[in-house]
Amino acid sequence: MLRVPASMKYTSRTMVISYQGAQSFKVSFGDTTLAFNPVAKKSKFDTVKYGADVAFVTLYHEDFNGTEQVAHGSKQPFVIDGPGEYEVGQVTARGFGVKTNYKGKEYYNTIYQVHLEGMNIVFLGSLDNPEIDPKILSEFGNIDILFVPVGGGDVLEVPQASKLAVKLEAKLIIPMSYDAVALKTFLKEESKDSLKPVDKLTLKKRDVSEMSGEVVVLKP
Repeated sequence: MLRVPASMKYTSRTMVISYQGAQSFKVSFGDTTLAFNPVAKKSKFDTVKYGADVAFVTLYHEDFNGTEQVAHGSKQPFVIDGPGEYEVGQVTARGFGVKTNYKGKEYYNTIYQVHLEGMNIVFLGSLDNPEIDPKILSEFGNIDILFVPVGGGDVLEVPQASKLAVKLEAKLIIPMSYDAVALKTFLKEESKDSLKPVDKLTLKKRDVSEMSGEVVVLKP
């Protein structure tokens, strides 16, 4: 396990999650910020600029590896970009490599399991095949928050994403990599047709513990 000194301070047990489109998410706890798959300047997707303490990159492509976009001021992120075990301050993470295809090329996509503030987060990244090695699945345990791609094409099709989410028994499911059509189809599959996207998600561990297969859609 790669360890980094515990220099980050946690001043709040409230998690705030916001979405920048594609698979780019900002997750904050007090003064500590995590970035998942920040978009690089070369990407066709919109970029955002902010400072993060840790940046997770699931696949080495400009749509996901814009770590320079989450380096700002005193915050220079510790970059996690592949399989392994990591400890950064009070954040622990594990990465599991799986083959995937993106933009017509074969890559290794890293699925991340992140533990912080008592929550178990699984970020699937650019996954195009729902058949994950059972040995990997057995490591996940009880998932609090699952980030799952639902857009089809280079990532999971809606039925695949929905079935995988059910299989993983996540308490809270957050879709990503979607367009309007894919999102509508996914929500119908999940019997959440009337669900409205929100600007950001604020929650605590006790909020998640009371959920069972809930879905939250974040506006990019």
